[in-house]
Amino acid sequence: MDFQYLYLRTDGRISRKTWWIGAIVLLVANLIISFLILPLVGLGGPNMAAIMANNTDPVQVAAIAGGIIQASAWGSLVVFLIFAYPAYCLSVKRRHDKNNNGRDILIYFAAIVVTLLVQALGFGFTVTDVQGVQVPTPNVLFSVIGFAVGVLGLYMLVVLGFLKGTNGTNDYGPDPLTGGAAATA
Repeated sequence: MDFQYLYLRTDGRISRKTWWIGAIVLLVANLIISFLILPLVGLGGPNMAAIMANNTDPVQVAAIAGGIIQASAWGSLVVFLIFAYPAYCLSVKRRHDKNNNGRDILIYFAAIVVTLLVQALGFGFTVTDVQGVQVPTPNVLFSVIGFAVGVLGLYMLVVLGFLKGTNGTNDYGPDPLTGGAAATA
């Protein structure tokens, strides 16, 4: 499998199998960075047990947790941007298999960036009193944006990972299932 073609070029078509292999490789690399490297530089997820052990003031705990959520969102945005181009190249070739130009991939990626920016800038959360404990909770705007991005993500998963491509040659090249040039990628 030619990973350079898969992750660095947008021409041609790939099959569902090739897309799944490429997506799993990106997912594993993303998880390694997210869970092993980001916590080392302070951009990992919140450790609420450590926060609660060192501070019992609910207002301060809520402020610290909100800051950690924002830092995590910045970390997620950085990781997303690192993997955006390889994921775009992989996905657009899969959309080409359905004789589609792949602009829906750009719309989806833009929606993800907006969601992460809203969260990272602190606009997506408010502090709510839950039985005397101040807890950062998603606000209505962030919930609506998150739901829309989730629905769009589910649509993209079905289109990219489960729907069969166009039979035979299309505007983007030969059918990858019949031994065309992209099938060897």
